[in-house]
Amino acid sequence: MAVITESHLRTEMLKGTLSNPYFVSNNHRLTPAAYDFLRDRGIRVKKLDNHLIEQGVQKQALSIPVGVSNRHVHLSSDHVEVLFGKGYKLTPYRSLSQPGQFAAEETVVLVGPKGSLSRVRVLGPARDLTQIEISRSDGFIVGIHPPVRLSGAIDGTPGITIVGNVGSITVSQGVIIAKNHVHMSPNDARQFEVKDGDCLIVQATTDRPVIFSEVVVRVNERFSLDFHIDIDEANAANLKTGDLVKVIGKNGKLFG
Repeated sequence: MAVITESHLRTEMLKGTLSNPYFVSNNHRLTPAAYDFLRDRGIRVKKLDNHLIEQGVQKQALSIPVGVSNRHVHLSSDHVEVLFGKGYKLTPYRSLSQPGQFAAEETVVLVGPKGSLSRVRVLGPARDLTQIEISRSDGFIVGIHPPVRLSGAIDGTPGITIVGNVGSITVSQGVIIAKNHVHMSPNDARQFEVKDGDCLIVQATTDRPVIFSEVVVRVNERFSLDFHIDIDEANAANLKTGDLVKVIGKNGKLFG
């Protein structure tokens, strides 16, 4: 019989792999100190047979790669021409995590009531509507305080002035703080047992284990698995692009 000690549990906690409830089989025994460690942290102990414990651990182990997004702009084709010249096409600089999308060579300046942000990257390809995504910290710099919205939901949002190489334009709306979300393919959605519009609860596995409680799931056959957060959220959780977050629940309920 394997003995689980307090030291073992502390190591699991530091790694971000300590589940709640904590699954043990009939082949494991917790020391008294280990029991106290779990109890003091509100972690329940759940005894399962070997088959069920494998299923529980598998669900707890579901993880998603992180994609950190800095401030950027999506431009309509008309606005690309206003800012960079008639007939202008965006120049791909590097591919993004989502197939077919890219960071462009082109950058713009965003000008608000109180200040400006320079060298803001344009993302391509061009869209039907122009959308500007900044962080809350950026908002204090330019003097604009946009709402948290999913991409495309720009009705009633503030506007801003965008300055390009050959021209500028002032949009009456379109500035948002992007709501954190997960991109998934249909196959990913089946694996995670979710559908488009569901919400996941995910937790950073860093030394700052922040929990994101309402991560909207977006499912499309063109999507690759990616947890999309902005720079403020990444800094709060000490996350960077390529890190993993673990899924600990969905639709307002923790697993277990």
